[in-house]
Amino acid sequence: MFSFANPEALYLLLLIPILIAIFIFSRYSRTNKLKRFGNPNVIKELMPDVSIYKPWIKISLAIFAVMMIIIIIARPRAGSKEQTVKVKGIEVMIALDVSNSMRASASDDRNGVSRLQKSKLMLEKLIDKLDNDKVGLIVFAGNAYTQLPITSDFVSAKMFLNSINTNMVSTQGTAIGTAIKLAMNSFTPNENSQKAIIIITDGENHEDDAVGMAKEAKDKGIQVNVIGIGSVKGSPIPLNGNNEFLKDDNGNIVTTYLNEKMAQEIALAGDGEYVSANENNAIGEIDNKLKTLAKADMEKIVYSKHDEQFPVFAWITLIILIINIFVLDRKISWLKNINFFSKDDKKIK
Repeated sequence: MFSFANPEALYLLLLIPILIAIFIFSRYSRTNKLKRFGNPNVIKELMPDVSIYKPWIKISLAIFAVMMIIIIIARPRAGSKEQTVKVKGIEVMIALDVSNSMRASASDDRNGVSRLQKSKLMLEKLIDKLDNDKVGLIVFAGNAYTQLPITSDFVSAKMFLNSINTNMVSTQGTAIGTAIKLAMNSFTPNENSQKAIIIITDGENHEDDAVGMAKEAKDKGIQVNVIGIGSVKGSPIPLNGNNEFLKDDNGNIVTTYLNEKMAQEIALAGDGEYVSANENNAIGEIDNKLKTLAKADMEKIVYSKHDEQFPVFAWITLIILIINIFVLDRKISWLKNINFFSKDDKKIK
């Protein structure tokens, strides 16, 4: 692969046509000035050492050197390679609640950051701690969908994470059990690697047996952790714009609560950890729980660093400049009397 660290510097190449135009104009202007002194053929005889071609050679070398300098400024790089290396880690599937209740405030302040936004910020920090592990991402509401298959590409994980919103799942509800089942089926077939599921939800599960599914995961050796997010005092669910809130059929504002009891039961059944997102070290506690899992050998795709290629262009530039120094404007003495063309042609200039 070949790329540039500063590709915007390549716009300087637009100066090349301008330099060429300036040189051509200067040569044209020089010719017109010489004509003022008399017949051009007579003037040539008075300047026997002046070469017609040397200035063109010198400007060509100078322009080529400028091009090389611009490329050096752009910092050409090459040599990136995809490699598969052996690392030790675990597999983590993250299941993120995207039901409408996740639009509510994450704290007692109804105007605070939303539960979903806070969840994404926490997950970014968690992904940074995973190091050589593998991570996958599931979103769920009334149903569950794989957003990102399990991978060691954390850059893609963060990219997919930032694109998550509450409109991704058309079926409303909070099917935590369905999300756990999908997560169990999303791990790699590697039996040696330890596996964990992290659920971020407000715990309002009305769709299935989430506790029973967590027990099933535990029986398969999969740890189930839960991060509870939201306010136990309850928060209204904002609608898009106009500072309005979701209302029931009777016109009353719907209030959504963090169901800590349900979240704690799921984590207990899954032999995992329950933490509240409102705790200062919530991510640290989940990370410590993940560290209790034994790390196994896994394959990870990495990319080698780009090798800087500008020294090559620097040497080329240096050679060109040295050549340009020794190319003089006058004719080469030992070529003066050599005629490369017909007898009637003029001597080489």
